[in-house]
Amino acid sequence: MSTWVWVDGEVLPADVARVSALDRGLLSGEGVYETCKVSEGSPFALTRHLARLRASAAVVGMELPWGDSHVRAACAKAVGAALVDAAAEDEPVGRLRITVTAGAGALGPIRGPAEPTLLVAAGPSHRWAPTAVVATVPWQRNEHSPAVGAKATSSLDNVLALRSARERGADEAVLANTAGFLAEGTSSNVFVVVDGVLCTPSLSTGCLAGVTRALICEQVPVVERDDLTLDDLRRSPEAFLTSSTRDVHPIGRLDGRSLPAAPGPITKAAAAAFADLQAETIDP
Repeated sequence: MSTWVWVDGEVLPADVARVSALDRGLLSGEGVYETCKVSEGSPFALTRHLARLRASAAVVGMELPWGDSHVRAACAKAVGAALVDAAAEDEPVGRLRITVTAGAGALGPIRGPAEPTLLVAAGPSHRWAPTAVVATVPWQRNEHSPAVGAKATSSLDNVLALRSARERGADEAVLANTAGFLAEGTSSNVFVVVDGVLCTPSLSTGCLAGVTRALICEQVPVVERDDLTLDDLRRSPEAFLTSSTRDVHPIGRLDGRSLPAAPGPITKAAAAAFADLQAETIDP
């Protein structure tokens, strides 16, 4: 099936949709985005994603001129077009991406008065293996970055770290921060069992405040720590990743070594609690 994109009030196939060649998202990476899972034709946890979109925009100094109802309507139109295409192809719509850039501007570093650009894309989702293969990488997440906390479109650091991990046969890379403490994956949050307790890096480590991360922390007991290390992850009897498309994804191998349990009992409990939440509501 094709990916369909809402732009300027019109829904088009991705290979037809266009933005200005002077868009700041293209020229300087000025933009923020959200990725939602689409479940049975509806975006999951959309209210939380829209709230984080606005928070990210505030971090990078963009004011969104649209209300949530406008963005929701764009989401509905993009998903609706993709659903029609999916029915013909017999492939489910699984992913929605909302992207906001700083809009068209000058070639220099100054943003200017242009209105932001809104793009909403819907299409198939990547199908993850039952367990994740993870590699640690030598690069660091900068917890002192001026963009920390924003889900920004300028993600070259993540792209390069993930490329390195994939060259080693992994499907995700995990990074420490500049202080040497465990932070996050390139597109996921990390949960680690330490001495029988489920832990995850605190937001002070520079990790993104993931929507699925927050929901897991609300559903099961989790200790947020700013002192976890890569060695804690390496020694853990069980660990998992979370993201909007992975849900709770057990880590099966880390740096070429199999974890003792994938999924282990604590991971299973977290996955079951999250599945129950999804069955209860589409917008927790």
